[in-house]
Amino acid sequence: MPRCSTACSASSPSTGARIRELAERPLSDSAQNGWWARVDRAARSIETWLIVAVLGGLIVLGAAQIVLRNFFSIGFAWADGLARLCVLWLGLLGALAASRDGRHITMGALARWLPPRLRIVAAVCGALFGAGVSAALAWVSLRFVGDSREFGDTLLDGVPAWWLQAIMPVAFALMACQFVGEAIKRLRGGAVSETPL
Repeated sequence: MPRCSTACSASSPSTGARIRELAERPLSDSAQNGWWARVDRAARSIETWLIVAVLGGLIVLGAAQIVLRNFFSIGFAWADGLARLCVLWLGLLGALAASRDGRHITMGALARWLPPRLRIVAAVCGALFGAGVSAALAWVSLRFVGDSREFGDTLLDGVPAWWLQAIMPVAFALMACQFVGEAIKRLRGGAVSETPL
């Protein structure tokens, strides 16, 4: 083997072998998922700010209604309908955040007593069941919103109802995707963030 001018030892691998070794080495999770981590952070930020904005608006609206009704004997005619829509949005955004963080309600009492492999199988089956239920709810709510659009339903004095109801299929579809992602992580042996209730 020819020696390099810097007196490399004969035991060091050649450049070609070193390149092959680096090419065969799997990427780290951070290198493989760097772009996904950025997307996840952006989605979490949007979700959090939506929850804060809707909850803040609901609190301000409720307080304004109380003050207007009790002290001035007036109120906004559309406020009760908007409050109901805010509760719908908060419930769905909260469910989305809970499924994202693994804080949704689970039936894990029996799974704690299972051997590790069966515990993984139970977790994957539970995540896939959650994905199936969420996907079914996304489909049904998509049809509901489509019917609402087709019939020209309006809320809040003329706003098309489907604009405000569109959160339902979107949230359920995102939850289904999160459950599928959780099942895949469990199959790969990765840790899934989960906080026991």
